Amino acid sequence: MSETSLCYLGAAELIRLYRARKISPVEVVDAHLARIADSAAGLNAICFTYGDEARDQARRSEARYASGAPAGPLDGVPTALKDENMMAGKITTYGSLLYAGHVAEKSAPLVARLLEAGAIVHARTTTPEFSCAPFCHSRQWGVTRNPWNPAFTPGGSSGGAGAALAAGLTALATGSDIGGSIRIPASASGVVGFKPPYGRVPSTPPFNLDHYNHPGPMARSVEDCLLMQNVLAGPHPEDIASLKPKLELATDRSGVKGWRIAWSLDLGFMEVDPAVRANTLAALEVFRGLGAEVVEVDLPWSWEVYHAAATHHKTLFGAWLAEYLDEREAQLTGYAAAFARASLDVTTRDYLASLEVEGRIWSHFGPMMEGFDLFLCPTLALPAVPAEFDFSDPLIINGKEIDSYLGWTMAWPFNMLSRCPVLAVPSGHAPNGVPTGIQLVGRSYEDQSVFTAGLAYEAALGGWYGTSKTRPSLPF
Repeated sequence: MSETSLCYLGAAELIRLYRARKISPVEVVDAHLARIADSAAGLNAICFTYGDEARDQARRSEARYASGAPAGPLDGVPTALKDENMMAGKITTYGSLLYAGHVAEKSAPLVARLLEAGAIVHARTTTPEFSCAPFCHSRQWGVTRNPWNPAFTPGGSSGGAGAALAAGLTALATGSDIGGSIRIPASASGVVGFKPPYGRVPSTPPFNLDHYNHPGPMARSVEDCLLMQNVLAGPHPEDIASLKPKLELATDRSGVKGWRIAWSLDLGFMEVDPAVRANTLAALEVFRGLGAEVVEVDLPWSWEVYHAAATHHKTLFGAWLAEYLDEREAQLTGYAAAFARASLDVTTRDYLASLEVEGRIWSHFGPMMEGFDLFLCPTLALPAVPAEFDFSDPLIINGKEIDSYLGWTMAWPFNMLSRCPVLAVPSGHAPNGVPTGIQLVGRSYEDQSVFTAGLAYEAALGGWYGTSKTRPSLPF
């Protein structure tokens, strides 16, 4: 098997091959590290590698499989951590010059769970500064590019994770989602990402208490995403918001025959690129062919909803960043400083008004979903923005200027509806080669539904990275 082929084996397939003693975790880790080195200059998705430790862990994993006693469900699987997930003894910079030498004293709960499951952390992925942008560049790490078309962003804030998965630099990757930061790169990079319901995956203070905040898994397949989610999920004694009991997802391939799926192309008010529209309609046809009834619905939403989400971000996330608006501001990336400054004029009354909007949209969406098994819409209104895009840049969709903060994304409403599980999966490619994606939204806390639907959709399409023709044509 070629080095490139090894790098595109998914986690579930790797485990099957390890158990059968057909390949070794050592050769798989070596292949991934070599591919990272080859891609570094052109892609810039990885900011740290842990070669010696990863190889040592791979040798230990190989020995465990030889004895028939793997450490856990991810034993030997190369897994990349986003540069915000603390790992004891390792630098976590949050994409900021201010934390260039910051060494974590202890591992975040999801990192500890991955290590306990046998995952091999071989690399760390790039992120915009403090994960506060839907693109992926910073003064700390430079510009991360999309493997499908380097002129465009792979999305953000888990942009390095999305790019690394698409480019075959890792089998699994961690993400976090406070306004779409898992689902945006899943769409723009053409991979799979899951925003769990709030509290399903434990997090760390203070943002474990922000119901917009959702750590979660990213992968190249629905099955791998499910496998990783089962490791991450469950209550944790250090997170009061973490849910009991642990939910164990099944690899349910029973399909969606007889399901009722609601859908909207524009959430009732957004401008949507023609390629995104066409690929979403094609995805709906796949579900119709699988035996589901697909029903277009009207949502009574408007840009008021968008501004309410932006207010929430400014009130909590922006206020947290405003701490750095002192002598340290000179070291911030421009968009991070602008985001922090935008928070200074937000009042508690503004925040209360945003919660009132949040309550209103659920008062319609929740009852509507009682008549449906699933809701489907695009993940992004535009395949992707340019790699160097900044909040100060104009954003045009269908000839209309759109708010450049998150106006090209369609993920943030489901941070507002935070108890709904959302699985982001690819829907095709735009003419410029950049992938597009859809969101499969479940009823509150009904995680299994989105994975059952995602598995059926994935199987109908034959997967996404099975051959060289279905992978990005990289110059390495």
